[in-house]
Amino acid sequence: MKELAINTLQEMNRKEFNIQDFNIKKTLGTGSFGRVHLVKLKTTGTYFALKALRKSDVIKMHQVEHILNEKRILSVLDMPFLVGMLTAFQDAGHLYFVLEYIQGGELFTFLRRCGRFETGMARLYAAEVTLAFEYLHLRHIVYRDLKPENLLIDAKGHIKITDFGFAKLIKDDQTWTLCGTPDYLAPEIIKAKGYGKSVDWWALGILIYEMIAGFPPFTDDDNIKLFEKIIACKLRFPEGFDKKAKNLCKCLLTPDLSKRFGNLRKGAADVKTHEWFEPIDWDRLIRLDIQTPYVPKLAGESDTSNFETYDENFAPYGATGHDNYKDTFANF
Repeated sequence: MKELAINTLQEMNRKEFNIQDFNIKKTLGTGSFGRVHLVKLKTTGTYFALKALRKSDVIKMHQVEHILNEKRILSVLDMPFLVGMLTAFQDAGHLYFVLEYIQGGELFTFLRRCGRFETGMARLYAAEVTLAFEYLHLRHIVYRDLKPENLLIDAKGHIKITDFGFAKLIKDDQTWTLCGTPDYLAPEIIKAKGYGKSVDWWALGILIYEMIAGFPPFTDDDNIKLFEKIIACKLRFPEGFDKKAKNLCKCLLTPDLSKRFGNLRKGAADVKTHEWFEPIDWDRLIRLDIQTPYVPKLAGESDTSNFETYDENFAPYGATGHDNYKDTFANF
């Protein structure tokens, strides 16, 4: 965000925006109730990712609270490893988020292409997620949806966490909502117990395991059986799994919250000082003053080669006239 030209920031500070301010270039992704597009701001020529959500489907799928939370949380975040929101607006038919365009694509795609990551690469990505969680948790925000699909790789090879639809401000240190990706759910979520920031640290353990092994530690096509495996928490590591990483995974993937790293008195410090992270210079990392192991090849600011190709058959945006959902999204 800080690298945006001053005139772009001034432009984004306007009180009102509409879809006509942007040229839609290409679809970057699709979801249950909308799309993400590469767009170009007409006045400055700056590229952004525009997330467009159909109001009717947001309501139908009971996602109103999640979307309002997402907008509220994104509006206060400013951290190198979190995707930045420049502005948000709406019309009679859609809600729009204008986000940083992260050109390197999903970590999921890169991981599947590689099969698995060598330890140093996995360590860097895990360290950046750790700093992001530390930042969020200090602000009483639990992310709740860590997975390779929600980690983007920027032009310099750093991680950016995206999609804050499940993120929540937890004022009383607990929530009870069942949400997240099955493979990454912590036992306390499955058991319908009140939970807090601890679930993010469990998910970090799953991520570290998956990056190094090439697959998550608990899998099953049947979610009930998957949940039973998660609760039983019988960790098995493939041959050659880095010993220090294995120890950290065990410290994160424990159902006992009184022993889970990240959830103890020292918080993120226990994770950051673990021996697996010994090569990480945390001060240099937060300044992005390190060489990343992988830098995506890009032809320019509008390069979309790291994203899948989608059909461009979608209804036009910019609906005018009576807004049937005005009251529902009054706080957007």
